[in-house]
Amino acid sequence: MEFTIFTEPQQGFSYDDQLAFAQAAERTGFDAFFRSDHYMRMGAGDPLPGPTDAWTTLAGLARETSRIRLGTLVSSATHRVPAILAIQVAQVDAMSGGRVEFGLGTGWFEQEHVAYGIPFPAKRFGPFEEQLAVITGLWSTPVGETFSFQGEHYTLVDAPALPKPVQERMPVIVGGGGPRRTPEIAARYATEFNIGFQPEEVIAEKFAGVRAACERIGRDPETLKLSVALPTLAGATEADLQRRAAAAGRSLDDARNGTNIVGGPDEIAEKVARLQALGAQRVHFQLMDLRDVEHVEFLGTEVLPLLPR
Repeated sequence: MEFTIFTEPQQGFSYDDQLAFAQAAERTGFDAFFRSDHYMRMGAGDPLPGPTDAWTTLAGLARETSRIRLGTLVSSATHRVPAILAIQVAQVDAMSGGRVEFGLGTGWFEQEHVAYGIPFPAKRFGPFEEQLAVITGLWSTPVGETFSFQGEHYTLVDAPALPKPVQERMPVIVGGGGPRRTPEIAARYATEFNIGFQPEEVIAEKFAGVRAACERIGRDPETLKLSVALPTLAGATEADLQRRAAAAGRSLDDARNGTNIVGGPDEIAEKVARLQALGAQRVHFQLMDLRDVEHVEFLGTEVLPLLPR
């Protein structure tokens, strides 16, 4: 299995906070560092220092880390033009020496779109699917050839289709709980399907749905990595857990809802074993307080050694 650190920097954290977290994750043995792609804090609280751009941040981290993989979970298709996003991601892949993973979603946080003047169409699956077609098409076009695309939402004519990512196959992550279109799109374009913030019975259902979608188009389901993303609170004592729950804006009792990953090393190992039994090959530990670097270090030094690899 693989284990990553997944963060939400829009909640009030700087580039330096993210750098310290990513370097701690690398130092303690995690496979990857992921961040969200939002421009505004969700809920009440101090918004300072303000948002950081996902791909600008990952470009910086690419030059200040050496092993750990870096990506978005997930970028919003509403935030960027697909051809430009393809260039940005390929460039960060080059800056990292081939360590980037590209997560893309439809976009959902309407308030940030209104605040920043970003168009927020009522129907977003169409543009989302076309973005995946454009971006993967640009990357897969042979060098020396051009890429054209005529869709309902985007049109490209003789695009140079450069630069190429360093990786021959850029990892593409698609996630969500939709019953039909999401698994179909994942089966067509993704290397990883992610389901987040759901109880175990729902995770099992969504994994079965995306595997069936693969089979319907003749794809071997074993070629699609299955992952979960879950809020995580880890600590050696109840006091540690209570403190970290409070920093995340919730009570420990609320966090212990049967869905989240909460507890000490043994309790977390038991939860991961259940997720593995459901088919999960990767777990994204969502940590909310990026100033609590000790949280990453505890997970890395006390929990990771107990988990299946």
